[in-house]
Amino acid sequence: MLGWGVDRLRADMNRLLAMLFHQGVLDEQFLQLQQLEDESSPNFVSEVVNIYFHESEKLLRNLRGLLMDREFSDYKKMGTHLNQLIGSSSSIGAKRVRNVCVSFRAASEQNSRAGCLRALELLEHEYCYLKNKLHELFQMDQLRVLAAGVTYPPQH
Repeated sequence: MLGWGVDRLRADMNRLLAMLFHQGVLDEQFLQLQQLEDESSPNFVSEVVNIYFHESEKLLRNLRGLLMDREFSDYKKMGTHLNQLIGSSSSIGAKRVRNVCVSFRAASEQNSRAGCLRALELLEHEYCYLKNKLHELFQMDQLRVLAAGVTYPPQH
């Protein structure tokens, strides 16, 4: 019975990943990240992605804060935050988030406050979608590990 649960969870994970690739949410960089995971670092991907989420949320707050300031005019600072988000999104394979950041950066280079506000709204939407789907994937993986009866050493 447990083996069937493991196989079903693995199949569900594969379907979710296939959907995320098909939708362009993820790219091959995510697969390369997964290949770095092994027995000595079984939670590598989720740890890297959680660091990405933590840092990205700070950058998103900073971007929103800049745009909500009525006196805002520092589009270069916005570009710096966007470049950081583009780089970190690329490193985990978050393709759609990265692409929205590139469009956002183009709006900031044109000093278009309205374009930046639209891009921020889309960025926040894409980011939340990515975060929800990857959390779903990691939850399935944890259930798969539990169903398989595998235990990991305690985290320090």
